[in-house]
Amino acid sequence: MLPLYHVLGFQFSKYIPNKVDGSNFENLLDLFKQLLLHTSGDMTEALDWMNELDKQHNITNSEYGMGDFIQDLKDKGYMDENKRTGEYETTSKMEQAIRKNALQEVFGKLKKSGKGNHKTRFIGIGDESTADMRGYQFGDSLDQIALTESIKNAQFNHGANEMMTHDDLVINEKTYKTQTSTVLMIDISHSMILYGEDRITPAKRVALALAEYIKTQFPKDTLDIIVFGNDAWQITLKDLPYLKVGPYHTNTVAGLQLAREILRRKRNPNKQIFMITDGKPSCLKEGIKYYKNSFGLDKKIVNKCYNEAAACRRLGIPITTFMIAQDPYLQQFVEEFTETNNGKAFYTGLQGLGEIVFTDYAKNKRKRM
Repeated sequence: MLPLYHVLGFQFSKYIPNKVDGSNFENLLDLFKQLLLHTSGDMTEALDWMNELDKQHNITNSEYGMGDFIQDLKDKGYMDENKRTGEYETTSKMEQAIRKNALQEVFGKLKKSGKGNHKTRFIGIGDESTADMRGYQFGDSLDQIALTESIKNAQFNHGANEMMTHDDLVINEKTYKTQTSTVLMIDISHSMILYGEDRITPAKRVALALAEYIKTQFPKDTLDIIVFGNDAWQITLKDLPYLKVGPYHTNTVAGLQLAREILRRKRNPNKQIFMITDGKPSCLKEGIKYYKNSFGLDKKIVNKCYNEAAACRRLGIPITTFMIAQDPYLQQFVEEFTETNNGKAFYTGLQGLGEIVFTDYAKNKRKRM
């Protein structure tokens, strides 16, 4: 059996304690959130790992021990104790903390915006003022009236003692912002942990980051989340940290079909799909039977995937693929799939989501981040 720190992919050096202050809890919490991703939200298992790491690497000290950390988790609202079973459970505060942690790791520290809608090149009824002004028209909202300019107009047109008229009113144009409906697809097939490679943890990290980004930056958007293995089904945002890989093949076609069906019901004209996968489709459902082939890329399955990519393109639904693997033949499939959709793709390895290669086929751009 490999040492714990090899299994997790972390490398630890000898712990040198700093002066004890409030940061001790924060430092341990950062590590604990990472462990919760690996344990799919199992508090007890994550705490067992924390204790093992403490034995091997002295991550606590004589002034702040593991018992203090556990008590702080309870006191600060990150952990509850189930009164019936006595087991520790995560709280909604911990779930949000895990999403924020993933957001910072994947996309950097992003500031929350006030309204959080997508800007367009159009002007109209929106949230953000521009320098453009025009005369008042029937149907304009009162909050768009530029009072200072309107008063100036009234004084210039009628003098200081006359009443303002309809013709004096000036409207301050605002940038029109639009809403987007997003479906987030997550691959939970067995290949996400195949050959000892943990692909599901970085996949969850990307999914959590995307979900938190959409919820904080674009609160007016809709977000639906689906997972796909042999079949595809919807889950809730709350389920994300607890996702586990199943004994499934990869029915990418079923995932895309469900995503299209969800987006078809949305009245919003702006729709998109985010797909997180290792890029290896291996299953189709034909009637009540499953067609499966895990050896390489099956042309029958691959062509069905290309057909779905083309169908989404015809409906104006771009697909952004996050490829959690570096296998050249799988990346080639994602390249062709993304080109067919005229979408975008991010290619990344497994180690900390370090270097990400971004391809935008709509704009013919490719860069490293």
